[in-house]
Amino acid sequence: MAPSLADAPLDIFPDGLKTTGQHPPLYDQLQPFARFPTHISGPTVWKTEDYKSNPEKWTYVFTGDDIAELSAAADAFLAGKIPLTGITREIFPLPTLGPYLAHTLRLDLLNGKGFILFKGLPVAHWGLHKSAVAYMGLGTYLGYFVSQNSRGHVLGHVKDLGEDSSQIDKVRIYRTNARQFFHSDDCDLVGLLCIARALQGGESDLVSSHHLYNTLAAERPDVLDLLTQPIWYFDRKGEISRAQDEYIRSSVVYLERDTINPRVYTKWDPYYIRSLTRLSDAGIIPPLSSAQHEALTVLESTSARLALHMILDVGDIQFLANSHVLHARTAYTDHAPPAPRRHLMRLWLATPEGEGGWRLPFWDSNQKKRGGVQVDETPPVAPLDAE
Repeated sequence: MAPSLADAPLDIFPDGLKTTGQHPPLYDQLQPFARFPTHISGPTVWKTEDYKSNPEKWTYVFTGDDIAELSAAADAFLAGKIPLTGITREIFPLPTLGPYLAHTLRLDLLNGKGFILFKGLPVAHWGLHKSAVAYMGLGTYLGYFVSQNSRGHVLGHVKDLGEDSSQIDKVRIYRTNARQFFHSDDCDLVGLLCIARALQGGESDLVSSHHLYNTLAAERPDVLDLLTQPIWYFDRKGEISRAQDEYIRSSVVYLERDTINPRVYTKWDPYYIRSLTRLSDAGIIPPLSSAQHEALTVLESTSARLALHMILDVGDIQFLANSHVLHARTAYTDHAPPAPRRHLMRLWLATPEGEGGWRLPFWDSNQKKRGGVQVDETPPVAPLDAE
């Protein structure tokens, strides 16, 4: 088992906590398909028809009092001239909204439907800095910020930077305008704050991975069986620390560890699987089998068939749980200059098992900043725009 990161150097990590990054699973903790449930029930299993015509079940419109409370906390933080990486719940008080975020919402994200759409943050009026403060301050009530890339970004930016999306072994798709297939991010909770919309496209699709599981169990149990096997290789895209491999071998669908009724957890991104042909061509890892290629197609097409579609407007914040919700994005076209490009601020949040998070078959399951992307001693940074 890897050592604890609780004693991370304070001159690099001011809170003494370091993002643990990506690691192989504990292979002896992975369970065979025969031990997986034949069917999943409960609030994590939702269908599109449950919510498509009932947006009030998954949206929260900020009230005037909410905005006033967020504004006051953000102004006080800005007045203190504290860097964004230093924001914490203790210095961002939300006496009314905070209990809802930390308890009701957090429980629903982790153990319920797994997503919410906030509406009405006045980003155009507040500007990038104050909007980022309010957004990150809100996020402190849900989890711990983890780094999202090799640069140490704890405030990320989903924006087309003109990078070539066909270079999938080098480029991360969130920095392009290409379609994103159904996937989960390398964290427990992901947040997206819409700063500017595209001219066309860039819309969001979500699917309950537990409903997806039940559907595959009924229609394609062979595919589901394959997804539980640790035969899938995921690319690191060069975002690795010293002595780490370029890839991680794991399964896609896991069972929770050491619980009486373990839940099913999905960790998936087809781009990170397809991008490893450079290693399979060199004989370093095995190539995808025909059954695996078919599983890629079946997983995407089934997710698309079951998905809930939504559009993020300016000032909207979407939070979702990667444990049991997959998300996708349509390709998009930006407005012509000088109009702003589509821009979403992104948060990756960790929820360790000791604080109500899922008990995952990874050594860092109880680390406060589990998951994310950490390269050596790269410090956390929170840029206000894409870079």
